[in-house]
Amino acid sequence: MPVPSPSYTVTLRVEAPASQVATSLLVAAVADAGAAVVGVDIAHSSSTRLTVDITCDTVDGAHMERVEQAINALDDVTVLKVSDSTFLMHLGGKIEVTTKVPLKTRRDLSRAYTPGVARVCQAIAARPEDARRLTIKRNAVAVVTDGTAVLGLGDIGPAAALPVMEGKAALFKEFANVDAWPVCLDTTDVEEIIAIVKALAPVYGGVNLEDISAPRCFEIEQRLREELDIPVFHDDQHGTAIVVLAALINALKVVRKRLEDVRIVVSGVGAAGSAIIRLLEAQGARHIIGFGRNGALRREQVEEDPYRRWIAEHTNEEGFAGSLQQGLAGADVFIGVSAGDILTGDDIAQMADDAVVFALANPTPEVDPVEAGRTAAVVATGRSDYPNQINNVLAFPGLFRGLLDAGARDITEEMMRVAAVAIAEVVGEDELNAAFIIPGVFDHRVAESVTAAVRREAVKELQARGHDHADVSEDHLAVAPPETRAAGERR
Repeated sequence: MPVPSPSYTVTLRVEAPASQVATSLLVAAVADAGAAVVGVDIAHSSSTRLTVDITCDTVDGAHMERVEQAINALDDVTVLKVSDSTFLMHLGGKIEVTTKVPLKTRRDLSRAYTPGVARVCQAIAARPEDARRLTIKRNAVAVVTDGTAVLGLGDIGPAAALPVMEGKAALFKEFANVDAWPVCLDTTDVEEIIAIVKALAPVYGGVNLEDISAPRCFEIEQRLREELDIPVFHDDQHGTAIVVLAALINALKVVRKRLEDVRIVVSGVGAAGSAIIRLLEAQGARHIIGFGRNGALRREQVEEDPYRRWIAEHTNEEGFAGSLQQGLAGADVFIGVSAGDILTGDDIAQMADDAVVFALANPTPEVDPVEAGRTAAVVATGRSDYPNQINNVLAFPGLFRGLLDAGARDITEEMMRVAAVAIAEVVGEDELNAAFIIPGVFDHRVAESVTAAVRREAVKELQARGHDHADVSEDHLAVAPPETRAAGERR
């Protein structure tokens, strides 16, 4: 049964008689309507009347209306106004641009803008690589979407996708101090998207592709990685894969099994499923079967899609050809990134002892988590109202922080693998249990650990390719000359 959620918090401003009984009746009416009261505040008081703000969590929009009706049904009580807290949070957007330097005097202005800024422009013209050091590029990420595959909503277009991209930018800033900006494109043409992102690239140190439908997302990511000198990351694929691997590393510790030994069933071979399988194999998984809508992918099949073809060629070594339900028999791990309610508790019961179930379809998991938990040893979902939430925010802020700090030019599978290991290691042996295999999203250690691991790997790979490490830390900038020798600066 659905339960009240902070996603549907509502504040009702109510006029009622000035008495203790009246306020008690208000709270009782809200509770009887099934809402969870979280606050009661007196907004105005007179000798005869009270204006009361009642804040409560509800289940959905229809439930909000039922709560309002329940209050209006009380004698001598009127609902004056209803405010949806989620919509209030989005009024005017969730992010803004602020200055980092003082602009209080003419001297400040002459350095930040004309005429002093011309010297910095000339320095960058002489050495284009200094744009990473002398502009926002060193800390900026473009969050790019066309709004065709927004989580849980589908193809809603770029304008409707903007609140999600704003939220993503806010998470970048909050968890890793990365300045990200939404770039919502009013085109679904692959070539146009690639051309636009390439044209915007001089401003950014990285690109986060978001909510672009498959299979176009694959080509867009691949082409941009090949044609740009900054990291390009498709979070729906690789962010999910990183957090899944992190959670699985710890889940297998709980059940005392080894990744290279377990039999893994993956439901969903689209963007996320493909990336998960690749990263699991990079970590050492050897026995994986991927299932699409028409059953198991296997080597003898002819797959036109190159990503599905890769899965068919690198998994299912035994050539299993049955259904998903049949494939679960004896499996140690189930990972679902497909559709809700496609499995039952009985399907999970036929898995091996101490099974691990990651049912990640949102908002409805592939199998009811409570039913799965009757036989599985560890259960994870993509939801926040169950233990072990697989949430991409554990990965992308620290990942990009590390890439930007290193001045990385691309992102590799090994960088993503070490990010996953870093997330897993945040959970100490003394903390690890079946209900806690992955750290919480507000644990500051996560972004710090991921940043350090990715930075080390990125620097190592840059040096192996003969590139200098572009250290852009604050300490470095404080002592680095503001202009280069090419621009005439003396040391």
